[in-house]
Amino acid sequence: MSEHVLNLVVRKRVEQGEGVVILDLADPSGKPLPAFEAGAHVDIHLKSGLVRQYSLCGDPANASVYRLGVLRDPASRGGSVAVHELLREGSEVAIGAPRNLFPLATGASRSILIGGGIGITPMIAMAHELTAKDSAFELHYCGRSRSRTAFLDELANAAFAACVHTHFDDEDAAQKLDLPAVLGQPADDVHVYVCGPAGFMDWVIAEARKAGYADDHIHREYFQVEVDASGESFEVVAQRSGKTVQVAEGQSIVDALAGVGIKIEISCEQGVCGTCLCDVLEGEPDHRDVYLTDEEKAANDQILVCCSRAKSKKLVLDI
Repeated sequence: MSEHVLNLVVRKRVEQGEGVVILDLADPSGKPLPAFEAGAHVDIHLKSGLVRQYSLCGDPANASVYRLGVLRDPASRGGSVAVHELLREGSEVAIGAPRNLFPLATGASRSILIGGGIGITPMIAMAHELTAKDSAFELHYCGRSRSRTAFLDELANAAFAACVHTHFDDEDAAQKLDLPAVLGQPADDVHVYVCGPAGFMDWVIAEARKAGYADDHIHREYFQVEVDASGESFEVVAQRSGKTVQVAEGQSIVDALAGVGIKIEISCEQGVCGTCLCDVLEGEPDHRDVYLTDEEKAANDQILVCCSRAKSKKLVLDI
């Protein structure tokens, strides 16, 4: 469990669109909650030690509630299903304090926010914060169908409604996302943010790069990716723990370490969140995450042990 755990209660639960539940979490006694910045997420502790991350989609200026939007994913590894089935109004829930791995860049004069499906959640919080700062932005919300999409009424009535543009696959071509036009010409003070399904994000990131945006001006948060566990076995030396373990083909480093009593905190188990990041002292990682930047991967001095493997026969980790 995270070092700082908040015991909250579900004050409000609303189902919108197709398979999306929106939850308002509050302190049972009504106390203000710890502050958070746009882009932050919380770890929700569910049954049987299951921990999953969800973006905060409320107004960061509102300290009375944490707002979450969770899609019930048929391919879920248990998290979204547990949220939908267990978290009813009045339910108690333990969550980690907000952490931000997807913050707004400082010094931006204009921000382009692009959310695909449930990837809209961090973008809503960003829109609130940018509005409060009187910073220029536009929010593009892409979905398969208007009838299946959550948050539409909220966005239509928000103070920043004029900045919101919706795009649906089953509506006329004129309203579909013209990504080259939206991205325009890059500038030092223009930043792009994207969140949504992996294929959608890969498309947006590739188009932004093609348009000339620097990688550090393209900000991303993946919700779920496919993990490739293939590859030959290799050895991992836990330097500080004084233990060595063989990681078998198809086995994760974190599971192999757990087998010799070394517990690494994990959350997403897909190389998305950075929770299990460890320093590499020796050897060459085979990076399979979407958390580290290309430059960080090239440095070969860090590894996400939930999903990445080794190109060398041995990795020495600072654990």
